[in-house]
Amino acid sequence: MTFIQIQQEQEKLSQFSEPVGNAEEINELLRRYGVKFGIYKNGTFKEQFFPFDPIPRVIPAEEFQEIEKGLVQRVNALNEFLFDIYHEKKIVRDGVIPEDFIYISKGYLAQCEGVTPKNKIYSHISGIDLVQGKDGGWYILEDNLRIPSGASYPLIARELTRIACPEAFQKYEIADNRNYADLLRDTMECVNCGGIRAILTPGRYNAAYFEHSYLAELTGSVLVQNDELFVEDNMLYQRTYNGGKTRIGVLYRRISDEYLDPLNFYPDSVIGIPNLMEAYRSGNVGLINAPGNGVADDKGIYYFVPKMIKYYLGEEPILKNAPTYLPFYEQDRKYVLDNLETLVIKDVAEAGGYGVVFGSDLTKEQLFDFKNTILAEPRRFIAQEVIDFLDLPILDEGQTVMRKADLRAFVLSGKETKVWASGLTRFSRNPDSFVVNSSQGGGFKDTWVLSQ
Repeated sequence: MTFIQIQQEQEKLSQFSEPVGNAEEINELLRRYGVKFGIYKNGTFKEQFFPFDPIPRVIPAEEFQEIEKGLVQRVNALNEFLFDIYHEKKIVRDGVIPEDFIYISKGYLAQCEGVTPKNKIYSHISGIDLVQGKDGGWYILEDNLRIPSGASYPLIARELTRIACPEAFQKYEIADNRNYADLLRDTMECVNCGGIRAILTPGRYNAAYFEHSYLAELTGSVLVQNDELFVEDNMLYQRTYNGGKTRIGVLYRRISDEYLDPLNFYPDSVIGIPNLMEAYRSGNVGLINAPGNGVADDKGIYYFVPKMIKYYLGEEPILKNAPTYLPFYEQDRKYVLDNLETLVIKDVAEAGGYGVVFGSDLTKEQLFDFKNTILAEPRRFIAQEVIDFLDLPILDEGQTVMRKADLRAFVLSGKETKVWASGLTRFSRNPDSFVVNSSQGGGFKDTWVLSQ
């Protein structure tokens, strides 16, 4: 897309640059609904409000169709990779991905070797983070395939904005995002092994507890904690109030792999369910997402996803990765060390905006020390060119200002792979920052996909 075409496209979308509804009114409604996220910092749990901006991000229908194709392609390839890596490992044997990159990954779980989820789907709910460059192209920044969160925020925001400003949704042709509950329910039913649907939460002190309860309500699933569940004869049950039991056929778990089953993973976990993995291995309960997915969203593995698409699907990638370098490879390592001050470095074990370092922010002494760290632990990092991605308008104390923003798209894989025509647009409230994560003080806005 040329610069003139980008300008023309932005002019078409300028009609959407006004706030939809009153920001204070909608944010007050969000507070009343308890739309918050929690973070642990310095050993203390703190709930924070996730500020909503009333100027929507708008994606034209034709542009979204291209994004949709690229996301379906990418998630299908990642699911192929996960099945392969826990079974035949053809991609390793054929030299596409080095063996060390699989087994050193903290996301690889030997306990999942040979386990085949129902329908061979591992990532039922994928949160793919994208940014739009100033060249008009969309770039993938991260694949989140473990327990991606965030779908509830645009859902509740759209609902409240409809109440506050119904005329906006009569004036414009906007894809209705209320079908997320149907997509999620259908995805859960696709792996249901016979029983009720349940969403497993570690409790109200979890960062995404609002989302757990909200999605349970929307999908007609029971919201449960581990002390309500038990495994008997390799089947998962919920205890009922009268001393009985109800079989659970599919569990949308919002607990990290390592805490899921103390008999298979972290033995001191107090939020897991003993023998859950045995019920899962036996095919008696579906788990969303499948344990072991972390090997595919390791930031080091991200580098290889375009190669996966070619390897498994025989297709050229529709969506691009950000230009990425692996210090693991000598040629890439030399480039990273020679150009560290212009790159962004990411620790592959971190998430939520943590472990991200911009070389331009480092002093000469810090650059020297960081280079030595990379030399000592080359597998620990990836390096990327800094994409100058688009700024979006937000309201800041009544004034419209421009801030960096990304998009988390949600891809659901059941009988087929579908992309939700909405998404979570997160923005930085710091004019000098590229980091948009809620844990780093960012806000969010609704994402309007035009239906025509």
